Amino acid sequence: MEKNHLNNKTNRSKAIRRLVIWYRRNSAVTSLVDTATSSATAASNVAGTVVSNAGSVVTSAGSIARSTLEPFVFDPLRRLQGGESTEEKIGIQASERIWVAVDGMGGDFAPGAILDGCLKSLSLLPLKIQFVGEIEKVKKAAIEFGLKESLDKAIDEGHFKLIPSGISVGMDEEATAVRKKKDASINVAMKLVKDGKAMGVYSAGNSGAMMASAIFKLGRLKGIDRPAIGALFPTKDPGQPVLVLDVGANMDCKPTYLHQFALLGNIYCRDVLQVDKPRIGLLNIGEESCKGNDLSLATYKLLDEEERFYFAGNCEGRDVLSGDFDVVVCDGFTGNVLLKFLESVGSVLLGVLRAELPRGRRGKVGSAFLRNNLKRIKKRLDHAEHGGALLLGINGICVIGHGGSKALSVLSALRVMHSAASHGVMDDLADLNQPEVLKV
Repeated sequence: MEKNHLNNKTNRSKAIRRLVIWYRRNSAVTSLVDTATSSATAASNVAGTVVSNAGSVVTSAGSIARSTLEPFVFDPLRRLQGGESTEEKIGIQASERIWVAVDGMGGDFAPGAILDGCLKSLSLLPLKIQFVGEIEKVKKAAIEFGLKESLDKAIDEGHFKLIPSGISVGMDEEATAVRKKKDASINVAMKLVKDGKAMGVYSAGNSGAMMASAIFKLGRLKGIDRPAIGALFPTKDPGQPVLVLDVGANMDCKPTYLHQFALLGNIYCRDVLQVDKPRIGLLNIGEESCKGNDLSLATYKLLDEEERFYFAGNCEGRDVLSGDFDVVVCDGFTGNVLLKFLESVGSVLLGVLRAELPRGRRGKVGSAFLRNNLKRIKKRLDHAEHGGALLLGINGICVIGHGGSKALSVLSALRVMHSAASHGVMDDLADLNQPEVLKV
């Protein structure tokens, strides 16, 4: 009996060793498991854990892969809110909550998906929400999404208000439609901010309409000709994203516009991302100052002569995610192409890794060790996790969401809004024309 037990144990140990060898020979995952198999002792410990507790092996493998992959993924707001994700925050005090306005009719999946994200945010973020929309449609969506009970509870607690509006601006309408539809949801939401009833506005609707409404209702900051949309991109440093602007508000730019974008980005990066001396980069085709088109050459000269921020030089496309820059400025056309490309990275990376894993029994066993980690990578790179881009240069906090935003994207965008509001970024933006405020 004892002999059989020893044989079984030996066979299991051999199986584990074969699995480790397979991992080391597979080029797609060698770097992920090199730490786990660095010594015979470590392999033996893993083998023993498999025998005694399969669940703990998955946990151990997750920890190893997470530490190995950490430089390639990020959580852009973990650093902004005390080092941990907002989901871990417990016991939000009523006095901490701030009012924000949400365009409930903006987006491909509005109002249901927008309502879902807003209600989820109430337990995770210190917010109170004024949800602007067509009331009957909102109530119908609440029933369809199974949110009626949560909605009623939030209203009773005083954390949620339904604000009536007229017909919203469609995704395919011209931005000037906001002038004709004066009671459109985006206009009503903007007025709440203008009247001091909300700290900021979120909309996943027509971005052109939102920008037009923001300019008409809130106005531009003094000294800013064109507002810019700024989006956070991941870098190798998991705690420090890079702010890229403009990513879609201005297709054609002048050198003075890009110079203003740099000023806006410098303040946001300093106040919200907590970078003492942001490194400003100009997106270009080469590092040398003589490279680029007429726009790049003229802009380089303006940025290089500016004393209110630190200009780190040209930033090539390959360096955007390197961590060498804190702010990267470009025209809206180029920035939007860059943004849409980045949105595909998570799913493509996951697909490539899956394709590289061998099929068959061994492949399935290996995939079991990595499945959760691959999902985590995709989650960190998924644009839905970073669902809001700030409209900078407006006299108020405006966050633009992806047209296809669902609950997770809405939650992420509201997190961005809360970070901007709680760090007093608007106070410094309002002082943009005072050089002493921004000198490095």
